[in-house]
Amino acid sequence: MSEPGCPPIVGVIGGSGLYEIAGLTNVRQESVATPFGAPSDEFIIGELEGQKIIFLPRHGKGHPLPPSKLNFRANIDALKRLGVTEIISLSAVGSLREDLAPGDFIIVDQFIDRTFAREKSFFGEGCVAHVSMAEPVCSRLGDAVETAAGDAGIPMKRGGTYLVMEGPQFSTRAESMLYRQWGCDVIGMTNMPEAKLAREAEMCYATVAMVTDYDCWHDDHDDVSVDAVIQVLMGNADKARTLVRTLAPRLSGRDMACSAGCHTALDSALITAPEARDPAILSRLDAVAGRVLA
Repeated sequence: MSEPGCPPIVGVIGGSGLYEIAGLTNVRQESVATPFGAPSDEFIIGELEGQKIIFLPRHGKGHPLPPSKLNFRANIDALKRLGVTEIISLSAVGSLREDLAPGDFIIVDQFIDRTFAREKSFFGEGCVAHVSMAEPVCSRLGDAVETAAGDAGIPMKRGGTYLVMEGPQFSTRAESMLYRQWGCDVIGMTNMPEAKLAREAEMCYATVAMVTDYDCWHDDHDDVSVDAVIQVLMGNADKARTLVRTLAPRLSGRDMACSAGCHTALDSALITAPEARDPAILSRLDAVAGRVLA
């Protein structure tokens, strides 16, 4: 019997401007039903140099879904049901740093969650769990992304904090300045609760944040607008596709659970006694937590 998280299957969640992955072979599309409702779209399943890839456009094809209406639980649950073990999250963000310019990529390693209108856990009344989020990004996966970016000639900064706002409006200038004072590096609307749910589902998770603008704090740049963002998005999407093609084969061949502990995150997280667990809740957790509830 293989260890948790084996064999590796890579899930790619595409953010604004990234609605497909080029170069996939043996491609098919699949709809997945979940106990948490419908995911953002059908999943595109294929291979890159022998590595199985499962792609989901986070906002759906054509971008019909705003950040607050994304069914994050359904997206992550469905990826888990399809066997995904590691998630690469590609996300458009605004920069809160002078040295992070539009077109730059950064592998973030921390988040500040300022969202308030989203379901943030698979668990709850009837089965309580508390997973650690001290290190919300898989360091092993981050290392692989950094190496792949170097091999592909894509400049990539490593390390930073992603402030996740509710949206869909962009920041006020006062908010933007406050987040800079907090030491945040980029700002976006989609990686929370996505990262929290991936941890609860025992999946490796790494974010490639793709800078489109300077939010609204920078005196020498226009305030963020959709038109300006879209122009940068197109160039970022091309680089993101190249990154995924370079990264995918480097994630093949892992025959043990993630050394960072992502695939066993629930081992010490469940706190509700077995006899007190609600069977109705447990039935919804069959994919996410079946390993520890069986």
